[in-house]
Amino acid sequence: MPFFIIAGAVNAALAVALGAFGAHALKEKLSEHYLAIWETAVQYQMFHALGLIAVGILMSSSLLGPSAQLSWAGYLLLAGIIIFSGSLYALSLSGVGILGAITPIGGVAFIIGWVMFIIAAVKFGK
Repeated sequence: MPFFIIAGAVNAALAVALGAFGAHALKEKLSEHYLAIWETAVQYQMFHALGLIAVGILMSSSLLGPSAQLSWAGYLLLAGIIIFSGSLYALSLSGVGILGAITPIGGVAFIIGWVMFIIAAVKFGK
């Protein structure tokens, strides 16, 4: 099953839906500050959804094929979406500032995920 392709597509669809929700339903309810935080969450969710799709395609193709590094990359990107974007969505809706302290954990997951992607590509090139 192409798990990362499906996870990426689901997250891309959710990013579009949440972006529209923010632009229409939340526009009058949130301050500009919290609306900007919401938009950041949507952007990062979409960027990393596309990364998940790329991981899935590469794992299912003959280009890189399945590898531990690509698998880690996919799981870390997914975790990053949940932690980074999820904490920003919750912060935007609740105004509870401590939620912002969780966001960097998701950012670190994103960075490590992309590093694992790089390692997989470098290993393929050898």
